[in-house]
Amino acid sequence: MNWKLLRHIPWVDTRSRFLSRVPSAGSLLDVGSSDGETLNHFHEMRPDLKFYATDIEGIPEAYPKGCQFHQGDLNKENLPWEANSLDAISCMHLVEHLEDLTLLIAEAFRVLKPGGSLYIETPHPKTVGLSSVTGPAVGTFTMNFWDDLTHTHIVSMGALAKQCRLAGFDISHSGTSRNWLFAAAYPILFFAPPSRQKFTSKIHWSGWSAYLVACKP
Repeated sequence: MNWKLLRHIPWVDTRSRFLSRVPSAGSLLDVGSSDGETLNHFHEMRPDLKFYATDIEGIPEAYPKGCQFHQGDLNKENLPWEANSLDAISCMHLVEHLEDLTLLIAEAFRVLKPGGSLYIETPHPKTVGLSSVTGPAVGTFTMNFWDDLTHTHIVSMGALAKQCRLAGFDISHSGTSRNWLFAAAYPILFFAPPSRQKFTSKIHWSGWSAYLVACKP
């Protein structure tokens, strides 16, 4: 999907809606940047932003040009950025891998500017009851929560909101993360052979991910 198109219709995708609200020429830190897929989508939609990234490993050569990368373990290491220095933080499918979220949320609050926002996305609790992909494609796509061997625990939005409030955040909103274009494609792809496109449309149709936006007063 070409994320440039989402500049004009950000409401069709939960992530792009958050991204559209980052101030012009602002800064965004992607926590748990992994292979850079999310960062590159974000850069495609908002090339005006200054991007930062952190991950326990990461692939910085795959990140957008000019992105500043820090390698670190968010279970035990502080972020290297100064207090009140960033406009937004995204955290995509990381919290279900961490042993404790206290340090991550406290550090996010510290480095965000007043008025800055934190977006966290994680598998919905209902994913523990979903069936895994079957047939020859079994094991090729995470459908059930436990299909990913690095997942450690479900993080509910209620528990996450409480922890964010304890750190000083206000909760802006939360809900189910979807791209409505992908979701709309699922009835068409339902009868198609197994593919990443089909499985991706299915998780957006079913509401596989939950999200929360927290704001620093």
